[in-house]
Amino acid sequence: MHLLFSYGTLRQPEVQRSVFGGEVPGESDAVTGHRLGEVRIEDPRVVELSGSAVHPALIPDRSSGAEVPGTVFTLTDEQLAAADDYEVDAYRRVEVPLRSGRTAWVYALS
Repeated sequence: MHLLFSYGTLRQPEVQRSVFGGEVPGESDAVTGHRLGEVRIEDPRVVELSGSAVHPALIPDRSSGAEVPGTVFTLTDEQLAAADDYEVDAYRRVEVPLRSGRTAWVYALS
């Protein structure tokens, strides 16, 4: 099992149904040492599925108290691979610390 932190479109029920084959329960948490930015998505499949060509992007920020709220999902190997397939090349999967003290995968700008 893998922890995946989402701050964007993977939290949308319609995206989860398409990517994972159903909705995935999650827990609220926050990634620390980052802030939100934006990235323009060119992949028409992802734009259609998410409903937007502008997606949030995680940007490192060492300011005191910098964090981004979101949801932590516990995924199987297959679900994590499906999330990797959904995310566009602008993102890469990295491990980050969470406010809860756990570490999770997240998609950040490459």
